[in-house]
Amino acid sequence: TECFLMPVLDHCARARDIGQKGIKALILYPMNALASDQAGRLAELINTEKRLGGIRAGIYVGENGSHTGMGADHLIDDRHALRDDPPDILLTNYKMLDFLLLRREDRPLWATTGPDSLRYVVLDEFHTYDGAQGTDVAMLMRRLGATLGTAVPGAPLGEAAPVATSATLGTDAAALVDLRDFAGKV
Repeated sequence: TECFLMPVLDHCARARDIGQKGIKALILYPMNALASDQAGRLAELINTEKRLGGIRAGIYVGENGSHTGMGADHLIDDRHALRDDPPDILLTNYKMLDFLLLRREDRPLWATTGPDSLRYVVLDEFHTYDGAQGTDVAMLMRRLGATLGTAVPGAPLGEAAPVATSATLGTDAAALVDLRDFAGKV
């Protein structure tokens, strides 16, 4: 999943440099364990790359965390801190995203995020979004676009680039066709 990170981080750094507020990249994981694992890697990457200084990333996976700021080994995970100053990058899971879009107390998280800020929506472990779960996530993406005001006819997320990652789907030309077909359904 790390190959998609550099363009996302580069965009976030440029947007942050010009003072753009709001969530610029939303990364969804099917499970909290994957999100938590990637959070540590992302924190380390942001901490070690000088050009990424100033990027804020947060993780929102259910429990209220204890970190109000970023560190070399952790992202912001305190709900109040995330709501008060939404991060550039938000890691979560699809079930929590559903809550984040519905709960009144989470509305501040989205207040500065709109068509001009959100540029990436990443679905990690994309191969897991099949059947009923795939339908749920497809509808969730449409609700995200509607909530943020990014949806336009034929593009539920507007100009946000949908990114699908999966080590399981393979890397050959046939896998790319399968991935495109599957992504079209979601």
